[in-house]
Amino acid sequence: MDSKQRQLLKKYVDLVIYHWRLISLSLLIGVALGLTYYLKMPKVYQSTALLSYEAQQINPAKMDPEQGRILLQDSLATLSELVTSRNSLEKVIIQYSLYEGARKKLPIEDVIEMMRRNIQITPSKKGDVFSVSFEGPSPQQVVRVTNQLASLFIEENLKYREERATETSKYTKNELALSKNVLDQKERQMRDYKLQYFNEMPAQRQSNFSQLQALLNQQQGLQNSIQELERTKIMAQEQASMQARIANFAAQNTTAVKAETDYDRLQNLKNHLAEISGKYTDKHPEIKRTHLLIKQLEDKIASSNGSGGGAGASSKTTLAASLERKRLLTQIEQIDINIKQLREQLATIPGQVAKYQKWIEEAPVREAEWSALTRDYDELRRHYDQLVAQNLQAQSVENIEKSQKGSRFKVVDSARLAEKPFKPNFSKVIGIAFALGLGLSLGLVFAMDFFDTSFKDAAEIEEFIGVPVVCAIPLVEKDSEVKRQRFYFRLSLAVVVLFALGVAAALSIMWMKGLIVV
Repeated sequence: MDSKQRQLLKKYVDLVIYHWRLISLSLLIGVALGLTYYLKMPKVYQSTALLSYEAQQINPAKMDPEQGRILLQDSLATLSELVTSRNSLEKVIIQYSLYEGARKKLPIEDVIEMMRRNIQITPSKKGDVFSVSFEGPSPQQVVRVTNQLASLFIEENLKYREERATETSKYTKNELALSKNVLDQKERQMRDYKLQYFNEMPAQRQSNFSQLQALLNQQQGLQNSIQELERTKIMAQEQASMQARIANFAAQNTTAVKAETDYDRLQNLKNHLAEISGKYTDKHPEIKRTHLLIKQLEDKIASSNGSGGGAGASSKTTLAASLERKRLLTQIEQIDINIKQLREQLATIPGQVAKYQKWIEEAPVREAEWSALTRDYDELRRHYDQLVAQNLQAQSVENIEKSQKGSRFKVVDSARLAEKPFKPNFSKVIGIAFALGLGLSLGLVFAMDFFDTSFKDAAEIEEFIGVPVVCAIPLVEKDSEVKRQRFYFRLSLAVVVLFALGVAAALSIMWMKGLIVV
């Protein structure tokens, strides 16, 4: 620190010492004014209730009104609005006769807003705990209102949660009913469509293919059977004609020799065998039968050589031919009946084939229509299943809330009677008054020095005129002046001391009477 700074600091110290009377009186006056202000200010008391948040232990599902365990701040944000609503606070004001003077002068909305400013809801930084505070002029009244506000938090929380659970349950029931109606309508449409076009559905395509192939095979088999019967009929007709010729020939030649008649029949059979051999194979029944007849005739001719009775043999041949012809005619009639039945069966097959072909051709169309019809069915079904689960969950939550088993608030520490006012704070008021008195006095001292243009020492003169000071004559005070200054000093000191004692005595008396609460 250089000499100029030391001189400047000494100057300020000298100023404070020189004006000690002004500074002391300013401090004492400031303290006195602060005390007066403290006494005149209305006393405001505050009570605080501590509440805890107990989370729901039974949580059936996500349909809980709080969507699980919400944060305390989120719950307080809603419940604070409910507790400090107009209806709630108006009931509290009327119940405890609050703000009677203000209610006579101001509308109820302003009184409620005034009460809101006196309510403080503060969540704790750690844990699910928060406090509810209320300020007022009467400590008894303040503690009752604070406990009432804490009770309102508990009541509003239970009411709010129960209302939300009930609303959620009603909402899920309504949504479930709407979803069920939509789903039932969609299922009726799908059922009617499937019943109307069941055989044309894509699921029946493979079965239709199998049935169509079976019909085609059956048609081919019937056609083959008809052709086979027709060939058999033709052979039977030819045999019947041959038997008729044999019978006629035998009747016309009754007097001929038996050997000659058998030879003629044998020749005719051989001619007939040669004729049908070009048409059929050796395994055909007619060829086998003709071979058998030829063998029988040959055996008969061999056994009857040299014997008589030609006319009798001819009669027997005619009778056998007639019987054979009747048998063949009966067989032909039976073949006609079988052919007619097979043709009737064959006539029904083309219609069935056309029907199955139509079903197969319509399958792609039905597949596209079915896809369009059932496109949103899966989503509707999934939405319905979700609503069913949510409805059950909502009913469980509603039962939980009605039995008060959900999340709730609990009073940990109820409000107590305030022993000292919350406002004004004596230490703060006196401290501010002291600081203002000191600041005002010092500011006045420095202002007086700033506006004082007189020289205080030789350095100021040298700096002002730019010429060094050679010598300085000190101030020589007379004895009378010294005595007068001592008298003024003692008088000022006495005044300051008496003022200070008076202020201290006033503080002590007021503190003893309970007017001052530190």
